[in-house]
This record gives sequence, structure tokens and C-alpha cells, in this order.
Amino acid sequence: MSSSDQPETENHPTDNQEPTTSNHALATRCVHAGQQPDPATGAVMTPIYQTSTFAQSAPGEHKGHEYARVSNPTRSALEGNLAALEGAEHGICFASGVAGIDAILKGGLRPGDHIVTTNDLYGGTFRLFKEVFEPFGLEFTFVDMTDADAVEQAIRPETELLWLETPTNPLLRVIDIARLCEMADSRDITTVVDNTFASPALQQPLDLGADLVLHSCTKYIGGHSDLIMGAVCTNSDEWADKLRFQIKSAGASPGPMDCFLALRGTKTLHLRMERHCQNGRAVAEFLSDHAKVGRVRYPGLPGDPYHELADKQMSGFGGMVSFSLADDSVEAGKRLLSGTSVFTLAESLGGVESLIDHPASMTHASIPAEGRRKAGLGDSLIRLSVGVEDEGDLLNDLDRALAKV
Repeated sequence: MSSSDQPETENHPTDNQEPTTSNHALATRCVHAGQQPDPATGAVMTPIYQTSTFAQSAPGEHKGHEYARVSNPTRSALEGNLAALEGAEHGICFASGVAGIDAILKGGLRPGDHIVTTNDLYGGTFRLFKEVFEPFGLEFTFVDMTDADAVEQAIRPETELLWLETPTNPLLRVIDIARLCEMADSRDITTVVDNTFASPALQQPLDLGADLVLHSCTKYIGGHSDLIMGAVCTNSDEWADKLRFQIKSAGASPGPMDCFLALRGTKTLHLRMERHCQNGRAVAEFLSDHAKVGRVRYPGLPGDPYHELADKQMSGFGGMVSFSLADDSVEAGKRLLSGTSVFTLAESLGGVESLIDHPASMTHASIPAEGRRKAGLGDSLIRLSVGVEDEGDLLNDLDRALAKV
């Protein structure tokens, strides 16, 4: 984040301390990056600056902020925090994850431009691509991005963007970020990585060559299922200027209360992700050994086809698990979905509580059935967001529900 985006402050004891940047360990950055005690009161936690406008000493002369649609001190602190977590120069926050997607496409593309993306994609992203931007002249090709040759064949002279999502939602395929970024860079194509499933605690796409990293902060970054927010991190000054212009012009800016909640969430991100990974692995192993379960998708399992790549480009395997039932029918799936008590039937993911979801009718219902099935997303697929509860309680809950299938 540029210095012009930071609020001017009075001198106080922390001014001479070493800034909390990517030179520090992740845990330290989670707690401190982008933040300092409030200069007016000494408050350790960044205050909620609940204001729409800021006083100016003369026209155009202000202390870093003038109007809250453009910037806000609470938001600036969060943006600095997220930039440090991703090892980025810039962090730009939006009112939602899809607002961040919208800003990238509006800020960097024009009618006739072409985007190559994965055929295993979050339903909200697919809907935005196909139903909002395609009618305005953008063109999209959906391919299996785990196949680098298929990606290369899909690239055209007018291709401006590779859009990666890894691990993918909901099939948990892992895409080789470094390989595709190298391919894109050689052709002057921008690469975006949706890092929502991994979070900055488990994966650093910019270090692997990505130009832009997208997050739905609603998920693991917030971590408590109490806010809606998105963010884009980048080392490109040009892209940062484009994205901030979109916020200023289109107004997809998050409120200070949501920014405060996200800052509260990042302070425990490293701790929560450790437990998510631990519980996710335990649930995946349990399901793999259960007679009523068909295929389990979790890159942390040694037999998973993406295990080796995930182990190479991630520092942990996360808390998302997808699986199908041996009785691969919608009816069996519905019996399972109605049989849990610790796992809550709900959309979204990444909170401290465990959620169970039926993608075909919930998070990915906007994708036509034929396209879903062709991509491998069957009608009975179940997606779990494994929370931080007691491991034994989670396994017992699934065992009781599976007994009803």
C-alpha cells in the first residue's frame, strides 16, 4: 500500500519500531501487520472509524483520508495487514469477494478480451462471468486447469487473463500455480489466483508468479461467519491504481465495522488454520475408511491425485473436504444432509463452525447441470467445511448421519 493511502498520525512510541512486513513470521504478521496503537487514545486495537467524511484544513489538504467510499483508516489498517500476509505491496478491500472479481474485470479488460479459467469454479464466479460479463463482450473458456496442455491450447491472441482457483471449489483439484504463471508471463497474460480455500496461511501465490491474488474474506480471513468482504493483493502499482479507481468510481467499498471484524479474524488466522488442517485430515481419513462413502476428495490424503503438488506449493492442506456416497443418489445425500447436528447445513465456508453443503443445489446451483456433471461435480457430491470443534465430536456426528443413509 502506498504511503498516500496511510493516515497521517502524531508521533508515538511505536513510530520508531521496525515495521511489521513480510520479513516477520506469519504469526507475527497476522497479529501486528498494518496496525499500530491509536495515536489519539493509545487503543491497542484499531478503532472503528465510523464516519463518512473527514475534515480538511484547506481544500485538498487532509490527513490521508477525505471520503469513506475512497478510504477509511480502519480499512487501510486491514489492507496493510492483508498485503503483509500475502507478501504484497498492495492490499485493496472490497464489499465482497465477487466485488473484487468485478473490479478486476472492469479495471483491466475490455469487450473482445478473452479469459481462460477452470471448469471447476465457484458458482458465484461462474455466474458473474457468464451472466454479467459475457453479454458485455468478454469471452470465457472453461478448461481443466490441472492439465497445462489444455490451458495452453485454450489461449488465444486476445487472451488477457488466466483465472485460477486452487484448491478448486468444490472438487479440491490443485492447479500448478508456478507452471501456469510461467506460461502466462511468457505471453504477457495476467494471472489471477483465487486463494480463498487455502488462505495466506497455507499458500502464497505471488511468490509462485501470480499477478493478483483474490480472497473472499468472508471465509477463512474473517473466520467467524459474521462479515461479507473481499480483497485483492498485488505487487503491481498499475493494477493497484486500477482497482482503487474502481472502488472510488463504483463504490464497492467495505464498511469500517466489517474491516474491524476482519482484522479481529486475521489475528488468529494462523492458529485457526492449524486446527482446520488437523480436523480436515481426520475427517478425510475417517470418510475414506467408511463403507457408505464413495470417493473422498482431500489433497492431504497420500492417495489423492493432487497430494504431491499440494505438498509442494502449500504449507498445509486446509479444512475443506468433498465426498460422494457409495449410494450415489440424491435421496441418499439428502438423508445425510438432514442427519448431522454438529455440522450445520448452510452455504459458505471457513468459519470456526463446521458446515455441510450440497453444491449442486446450493453454492453451485447457478452452473447448468450438464456443465457441472461434465466437470465432475455430481448431483450427490457433499462438501464439508471442517471447523475447529473437537475432532471426536465431528467424527461421531458424521458417523451417526451416515448410519441413516
